[in-house]
Amino acid sequence: MAFGFTTAAYVVAAVLFILSLGGLSGQESAKRAVWYGIAGMALAIFATLIGPGSGLWLLSLVLIAGGGVIGYLLATRVQMTQMPELVAAMHSLVGLAAVFVGFIAHLEIGNAAAAANTDELGVFAALIAKKSAVEINILRVELFLGIFIGAVTFTGSVIAYGKLAGRVDSKAVKLPGGHLLNIAAAVVSVLCLIWYVQSGGILPLVLMTCAALFIGYHLIMGIGGADMPVVVSMLNSYSGWAAAAIGFSLGNDLLIVVGALVGSSGAILSYIMCKAMNRSFISVILGGFGGPTGEQMAVEGEQVAIDADGVAAALNEAESVIIIPGYGMAVAQAQQSVSELVRKLRAKGKLVRFAIHPVAGRLPGHMNVLLAEAKVPYDIVLEMDEINDDFPQTDVAIVIGSNDIVNPAAQDDPNSPIAGMPVLECWKATQVFVSKRGQGTGYSGIENPLFFKENTRMFYGDAKASIDALLPKILG
Repeated sequence: MAFGFTTAAYVVAAVLFILSLGGLSGQESAKRAVWYGIAGMALAIFATLIGPGSGLWLLSLVLIAGGGVIGYLLATRVQMTQMPELVAAMHSLVGLAAVFVGFIAHLEIGNAAAAANTDELGVFAALIAKKSAVEINILRVELFLGIFIGAVTFTGSVIAYGKLAGRVDSKAVKLPGGHLLNIAAAVVSVLCLIWYVQSGGILPLVLMTCAALFIGYHLIMGIGGADMPVVVSMLNSYSGWAAAAIGFSLGNDLLIVVGALVGSSGAILSYIMCKAMNRSFISVILGGFGGPTGEQMAVEGEQVAIDADGVAAALNEAESVIIIPGYGMAVAQAQQSVSELVRKLRAKGKLVRFAIHPVAGRLPGHMNVLLAEAKVPYDIVLEMDEINDDFPQTDVAIVIGSNDIVNPAAQDDPNSPIAGMPVLECWKATQVFVSKRGQGTGYSGIENPLFFKENTRMFYGDAKASIDALLPKILG
């Protein structure tokens, strides 16, 4: 009876998770999709608590309550600008959990082998005691893979968090030896797998874990800041595969299904983002990009500043406007002010749209979430491929806190770290205004020739304050 209820509950939870992922593909259905995910997770936890092998109720409830409180506090206090590093931190916890569960499964295998009476064993160890030698070896391979992927995910996510939070240098950094060190660590891991399957000892597991922790660290350290959105997506995929591997070890169908959903969706999203950045999917996995290959082209000219009156005059005369949001908008929390600017411009009959690059911000969908929060109509928020050809017919393009996604060097400089990356070609508009705090190069450290073009004017200052200064100057 208990097994039957748990299995049925897991099936329903899996369906809810699938609906949740499907709903997240559109802004209109995203809120409903989140509730599907919440309901699925609540059902899965409830079924696990009352299912086979349940026990330690008080401890379980205390841990669930503690985790819920921590999650609530984080969700209510973390700013949108901190969401990318929060996601990276959550991925690290998934990886660490996979490592711990894998080692516990290893200890349970030892307990099952040593027990004289299987009635004294727990549910999981009792199941292991009934397995053949071949099945035990398969189980060892599964938990080995779970620990390996989890360890890579853990250290990789910690480094990604550090880079996103500004606590680790965002530049691509590799130790002497580069990929040879990663290959050596991978070879050590494979040899440890053979050793572990033959001996069943804990030492090869420990050695492999150390090698995997190094791989995660070195892979992500070797990726530059401009590519961090892809890294976050890829780590999301890793965490899913780690969960699926541990699901096989524990014989937990829901972990397998959910892990496969997260792993495959993260990998697909990473592939899509790699295409958007003209990157090789394999090079992402191997940490093989993020630095220039030669001397970059010198940028000529000077940045010309403009004040709010000048920008407002251009907007009052313009018939079509495209706004390009970036991480700077999130930092300044300017989305509400931008939404009000759009409302006033549209009220005058002007064509106003947003252009969203696939890797704008530091998290997939970062800008879409910000604009949805500010109640910007979904139908004027367009992806790069939908709007890029419209810039030559656009009167004014406004760039708010973006750098790499509007950088012409991606097309003009083969030695640029972002060479070949598709970008929003806003410089083809009649006038370009760039809202920027100062003359710095931004998160990736790459100079942007756009800022020096003849039709570009720099609207210096905090993005929110700058947009607020525009609002009363837009004629009603």
